[in-house]
Amino acid sequence: MKLDLYQVDAFTDKIFAGNSACVVRLEEWLPDDMLFKIAKENAVAETAFFVPYSSPPPGGGGSESGEFDLRWFTPGIEMDLCGHATLAAAHVLKNCLGYQGDTITFHSESGVLKVTIHKDLYTMDFPSRMPEPAILHDVIKSSLNKQPVEVLLSRDFVLVYDHEQDVRDIQINRQRVDQINLDPGGIIITAPGDHCDFVSRFFTPQASIFEDAVTGSAHCSLIPYWSKQLNKKSLVALQLSERVGKLICEDKGERVLIAGNARTYSVGTLWTE
Repeated sequence: MKLDLYQVDAFTDKIFAGNSACVVRLEEWLPDDMLFKIAKENAVAETAFFVPYSSPPPGGGGSESGEFDLRWFTPGIEMDLCGHATLAAAHVLKNCLGYQGDTITFHSESGVLKVTIHKDLYTMDFPSRMPEPAILHDVIKSSLNKQPVEVLLSRDFVLVYDHEQDVRDIQINRQRVDQINLDPGGIIITAPGDHCDFVSRFFTPQASIFEDAVTGSAHCSLIPYWSKQLNKKSLVALQLSERVGKLICEDKGERVLIAGNARTYSVGTLWTE
């Protein structure tokens, strides 16, 4: 079987920055073991797969109306939510496959996710996940070169620091922290930003890619937290990985809006046999 393969850099306006995701359009779902094989072969943080919506509403649905079923696979696990690969999938539909609308609806494990497109900015409507105070896992605590001033938990651990430089300087002993499995969660390191509202980094124990370049789903927790701390509904965030990503954020109560740009890096073909 021959399939089209797109690689997109998300949360950036230039290639070789942001977070790279692969996107594969399918007419129907392949077996899960094949989806895992494709994701592993792609060797990026996430590969997004989408098919026309399987339960269209009365009057029609599917690709013509901008509705799709969406799933995300790392080289090792299926994720319940992924921001940068959702943005990448919307970008492929709009810029590579000729979709004419300005709203795309994805049906996913995390519910309905809408992406609104204005010029080259993609705004994703995601669930809000306010983190709550928590006790830090001893293994994580012992792996850090500096301890946080606050520990919170939603899907991910959220470790809060005082200064942006703390986030830049954080070191995590991977050999030690790989002793635990937070599947599908990870460890968010965050602090107020020097030239933006807040900054972050994201780490996933036992993952093939330990530090994620830009993590949209982590901002489901970061946005409500920093919105409350800073008393602001609209925020600008930077993820301080080596590739750096910029996210334009808004707290909408039970939902969050996460916006960013994307650029197509490559278009190719894959064969499954």
